[in-house]
Amino acid sequence: MQTLNIKDPELPDLQFVLMVGALCTAEIPTMNVPEEVRCLVFDRCWAMLQDTPPPKDPKERLLDLRQGNEVTLEALVEVIQCTFTDHGYDQLTWEHEASEATQTPSPDVQPLIDRLQVWDPVDPPSVDGSSEAGNN
Repeated sequence: MQTLNIKDPELPDLQFVLMVGALCTAEIPTMNVPEEVRCLVFDRCWAMLQDTPPPKDPKERLLDLRQGNEVTLEALVEVIQCTFTDHGYDQLTWEHEASEATQTPSPDVQPLIDRLQVWDPVDPPSVDGSSEAGNN
């Protein structure tokens, strides 16, 4: 079970906003927050960033934070925390396995992905080799 504390997420603000935005638009049936509240959180964040109504198409419901600044980010965190708290939620919980990437990374991003794989590999190799030694 995954959890995220709304009042003390232990994440940088940018990461918190992006994660909550993703959780609010993901179709995760095991999440403890109903779809209506998730939609409200996303729509309020959208309204702070855009002059247009939020899109209805789930594929277009993405928060673009590139034009914002630190004040915008702080306001988004406040809106997220207040909206969930006002609806009785101080923690988000969900069960969801990591899914495979749906898009191929661009050539510009691939070097970063390669470096991250070395830093935090999905299947890290055995450090001491003891697993091979026990099989001989």
